[in-house]
Amino acid sequence: MKIRLYNARILTMEEDKPIFLGEVWVENDRILYVGTSKSVKAGKKVHSFDKEIDCEENLLMPGFKNAHTHSGMTFLRSYADDLPLQKWLTEKVFPMEEKLTGEDIYHFVKLAILEYLSSGITAVFDMYLMPEIMAHASMDMGMRCVLTSGLNNFTSSVGVVEEEYEKWNSFSPLITYQLGFHAEYTCSKNLLAQMASLAHKFRAPVYAHISETSSEVTNCKKKYGMTPPVFLDSLGMFEYGGGGYHCVHMRPEDFDVFHKRGLYVITNPASNAKLASGIAPLSRFLEKGITVAIGTDGAASNNSLDMFKEMYLATSLAKLHDKNAASMGAEKVLRMATVNGASAMHLNDADVLAKGKLADMILIDLQKPNMQPIHNIEKNIVYSGSKQNVKLTMIGGRILYQDGNYYLAEEPVHIYKEVNRSITRLMQ
Repeated sequence: MKIRLYNARILTMEEDKPIFLGEVWVENDRILYVGTSKSVKAGKKVHSFDKEIDCEENLLMPGFKNAHTHSGMTFLRSYADDLPLQKWLTEKVFPMEEKLTGEDIYHFVKLAILEYLSSGITAVFDMYLMPEIMAHASMDMGMRCVLTSGLNNFTSSVGVVEEEYEKWNSFSPLITYQLGFHAEYTCSKNLLAQMASLAHKFRAPVYAHISETSSEVTNCKKKYGMTPPVFLDSLGMFEYGGGGYHCVHMRPEDFDVFHKRGLYVITNPASNAKLASGIAPLSRFLEKGITVAIGTDGAASNNSLDMFKEMYLATSLAKLHDKNAASMGAEKVLRMATVNGASAMHLNDADVLAKGKLADMILIDLQKPNMQPIHNIEKNIVYSGSKQNVKLTMIGGRILYQDGNYYLAEEPVHIYKEVNRSITRLMQ
């Protein structure tokens, strides 16, 4: 299918390329053309399109990349609240997760995807139980998903992770898989050593929750005499890169590990604030040349899956942390939510709007009070933007959400019904 989106302000997110008025052409799942209408008119070749959309001078840009989430945890939204991380996990989350079936997770993931689409999220880096169920739910909804394992002492095994890695990296254009484990504190040293060996076998990066709380760091130092990043690196875990989710409580030696190994930091400001885990030192990461991306975390600890909220908190909490209102500008944060997220997720064909790239894009409505006047569109998106500004979400050339309507195989009301049926059983 060929689609023309014209009369649009275009933010390609390419380095040093300003917003311009033009159009984007899409053929199947790829971008065919990005440029001005003047360039189109100057060409001799006549193109025909199956669909043409007048963007009315609203903003086309790459979709947001949610670089850390647990989609299946929508079932715990507003259930496991107002507790610190360890009590939250052991008293609320883990007991409920023991009751989950594959069918439950399938519906809960679909619910999350509805929220991602309305928030302009076109790809997610998803860690949760039953990756196969998550993959099929994502494919059925048209969502681009990078799976990673939540391996720990109680679920899965390194052998299963190896099978998943080989299967899901050759199954569907929408699905890829990266090696991962839950966290140092939920994995034995032997299990972590096995994961490091698997990373060496595939020459692949590894991702995990790292240094999310002060107690996690303290306990790791008691056990191993090292912080989590240093300990994991001592096992050879990051020989081929990877990244850490949260990275709130970092010591000087941790920054050195992240810089040396080229590791990504995926910050989750809303979750860290709600669980009182702390504020990640984002400015320090950037000073050290460490790439930062943004994730929502799961709906159990956030409780929404909204990248506008995450961007606003990323910049404002960084300013508060640094006691400097000039710290962490909006343009840097917008890059974290798009290009940096794509890089962290190894979605290098979905980072910017350019010919040959994947047609994963969103249309931002500038004709709303919160986007006027248009002094600076990028700052408006980060400081005053919200989900109400998402007019259109396209993934792989398919329009899945437009003007409040979903274009999916299943109606949202049916998904809500199945979700609440599962909730009724789980709460018994």
